[in-house]
Amino acid sequence: MTSPAASDRVLTRLMQLHPKKIDLSLGRVERLLAALGNPHKRLPPTVHVAGTKGKGSTVATMRACLEAAGYRVHAYTSPHLVRFHERIRLAGKLVDEEALLALLEECERANRGEPITFFEITTAAAFLAFMRIPADIVLLEVGVGGRLDATNVLCRPAATAITPVSIDHQAFLGDTIAAIAGEKAGILKPEVPAVIGPQPAEAEAVIEARAAAIGAPLYRSESEWHCAAAGMGMRYEGSRWALDLPLPSLLGPHQIVNAGVAIACLEQLPQFALAPAAIAEGLRHIDWPARLQLLRRGPLVETLPSGWDLWLDGAHNALAAEALAEVAVGWRDRPLDMIVGMLNTKDAGGFFAPLVPYARSVQAVTIPGEENPHPAAEIAAAARGLGLEAREAASVTAALRDIIAQPGPARVLICGSLHLAGVVLAENG
Repeated sequence: MTSPAASDRVLTRLMQLHPKKIDLSLGRVERLLAALGNPHKRLPPTVHVAGTKGKGSTVATMRACLEAAGYRVHAYTSPHLVRFHERIRLAGKLVDEEALLALLEECERANRGEPITFFEITTAAAFLAFMRIPADIVLLEVGVGGRLDATNVLCRPAATAITPVSIDHQAFLGDTIAAIAGEKAGILKPEVPAVIGPQPAEAEAVIEARAAAIGAPLYRSESEWHCAAAGMGMRYEGSRWALDLPLPSLLGPHQIVNAGVAIACLEQLPQFALAPAAIAEGLRHIDWPARLQLLRRGPLVETLPSGWDLWLDGAHNALAAEALAEVAVGWRDRPLDMIVGMLNTKDAGGFFAPLVPYARSVQAVTIPGEENPHPAAEIAAAARGLGLEAREAASVTAALRDIIAQPGPARVLICGSLHLAGVVLAENG
């Protein structure tokens, strides 16, 4: 049997092929795909999803609904939380170690040592797998941006989607909402339906202009489709469907938005028969860790006194923090203590601002094993600058020890980075 470390060794080699982690361009990945026989041109119908917030949740929701209807679904998402294998899902199952190793080595040979980023060469590996393993549909999440992202090599997806756009990855995408929306709108294609989630006015204008320029029919939130909480569930209304549905199993008002985008995408795929019961079943069983995930067992949970809760979320920008704040409004029955670790490319002050009214305390940690962590001292200083009680902790475990010395019971929320979420899930078994 293949050692679990074998693919890790190849992945480490692939990281050395380009000096930059992110270098947005299509030339290198197109060259490699040509050497592999252009697998991206021989895929099942594909839904391509961009956006700042909610891309992964939208893909996870579509996958749950399609699988509930009996379809075989390939999915490509990033980043992974614990192991790389999470990024590539083949007909419903995570790629196994033996298959992943073979795919990576094949791409490495075809690349012949040429410069290529880690994301580009691993995206090529995913396309190779998606071409070879039978499935009914591919769900493809953009890595960064859209226009020059390695996933944006498809000429004719079945549908595209843009979830809410906000400020993030400014070094690569630009400093304004309009500039970032322009990069996201780069995935739109002529005559391919484009499902658009709720957007700031500046983003909406840019997306609509791009769609008009290339002839992409728009299917916009609050124009062509609507999705909102209704009674104990939610209601979706679009061009073909009017559905009363359960709330998604992922918590928070923002997940109703993401579910709306997912259902609007499915509505634009008339070749897939989806009964309302399958959509409802899918919504009840969405599998997407570290999105307001209540940790129920494991060594970290066991350190908490009775009556305390430990939550995990990968939120790492201001828009995601606003979504957390919407949830925290309903958490007034107990104090909320936060453990936060971030990347040094993120705005800690902007992240904390929406959460100030709800947090009792902040424990800042430096993400272990991360190349570009925000130092805990700077995260704590940003929180204190907004009036929060904040201190540094040497680790998540040390932070929990400090927190439970305060009066309880309370809720503890670990957030600030998907990288941190991965560390926590690994530590917690």
